Amino acid sequence: MKQLFKNLYLEGRFFLVLTGLVLGFLISYLIPDVFGAIKLLCYLFLVFLLTDILLLFGSKGGIDASRIVPEKLSNGDENQIRISLSNSFLFTSEIKVLDEIPHQFQKRDFKINTSLKKGEHKIFTYSLRPTERGVYAFGFLNVFAKSPIGLVSKKHSFNKEQQLAVYPSFLQLRKYGLLAFSNRLFEHGTKKIRRIGHTMEFEHIKDYVQGDDIRNINWKATAKKGQLMVNQYQDEKSQPIYSVIDKGRIMKMPFNGLSLLDYAINATLVISNIALKKQDKAGMFAFSNTIENVVVAERRSSQMNLILETLYNLKTNFIESDYGRLYAQIKRRLAHRSLLLLYTNFETLDALQRQLPYLQAIAKQHLLVVIFFENSALTTFMNEKAHTTHQIFEKTIAEKFVYEKKLIVNELRKHGIQTILTKPENLTIDTINKYLEIKARGVL
Repeated sequence: MKQLFKNLYLEGRFFLVLTGLVLGFLISYLIPDVFGAIKLLCYLFLVFLLTDILLLFGSKGGIDASRIVPEKLSNGDENQIRISLSNSFLFTSEIKVLDEIPHQFQKRDFKINTSLKKGEHKIFTYSLRPTERGVYAFGFLNVFAKSPIGLVSKKHSFNKEQQLAVYPSFLQLRKYGLLAFSNRLFEHGTKKIRRIGHTMEFEHIKDYVQGDDIRNINWKATAKKGQLMVNQYQDEKSQPIYSVIDKGRIMKMPFNGLSLLDYAINATLVISNIALKKQDKAGMFAFSNTIENVVVAERRSSQMNLILETLYNLKTNFIESDYGRLYAQIKRRLAHRSLLLLYTNFETLDALQRQLPYLQAIAKQHLLVVIFFENSALTTFMNEKAHTTHQIFEKTIAEKFVYEKKLIVNELRKHGIQTILTKPENLTIDTINKYLEIKARGVL
């Protein structure tokens, strides 16, 4: 009996009929002749109520439901969640589903209304877009079933406390990784870049055939053998590619729900995977006041799992980043020339000037690409029409900050440092473009 009352819920139809009966009894005081009819209706109501309860709680059937979730969620992407419903009642049932979604999504009005015929099975799909890494806990999957009478409903609860980890965007990893492997990245925004020359990794000497580059003729081998011989080169592989992530306070800034740090983390995961598929070594590390989360560039089969787990545990802080220590650690740890993709952000030219000597010193030993972000909100505001003097003043300030970003790009390039200024949502594809450009031009 206790379990019955725990799972028994009164529906709106119950209160509507009850209100009508109460009004009927009030009217019967004024018109005594209708009292008998109202009394009969009250008995019928009790009969229907008991019948409704017996249909829902007395029969062997019921509603079976389950929440079907992936092993982990992808940060910043739409993740599909499925709900499976089956009806084993002997009648068609009206169903209301209330899923207790993790509190991080702040969805308090989620519900699904449907009906299931006897023996019918349905699957419903909805999507969730997490914007923070970590563990997300689902509560109960609550299903309320009504009989055709519809005075009460029976509550069923399933999938108690499912927990899912939200990882960096492995959905982007799969998409771009597959496209890179099939050489179809250009269909998704990457540029087709004409290869200039070749890298100087010698493979072997072979006989000249029509179509070979005459600049590769080996004259010594030709003279010795008496026929034209050419040097054969292969693309230089196994070059170290490091993603360097600034996790200081400047990377806490949010855009479209994600912090700049999370955009950098998602891009790092994708570019590491593509680098490995292109036969390079992929590694990463993060820094603020110290160097942490170090993954040495390798081509091991377990490298992507190691990078993924490292990125999952990477957190920002409110400490100002120490570029002097970054330079010292790079000089000490990286003996071979590497491609360093530095994800950071500079809002003013003065902020860059303080760090420029260290960036120049790093660029002397390695191929450094500084990647920082456009302020999308300022760009949007700047393009809006001003109607008041105050708005004109604000637009002028916004234009100053947008222009200063361009000055930062020019200052870096003036000192021979390659640069990407990108919108947060375009970070991954712009980084891929730069990597493919560097590989095609053989400048590493």
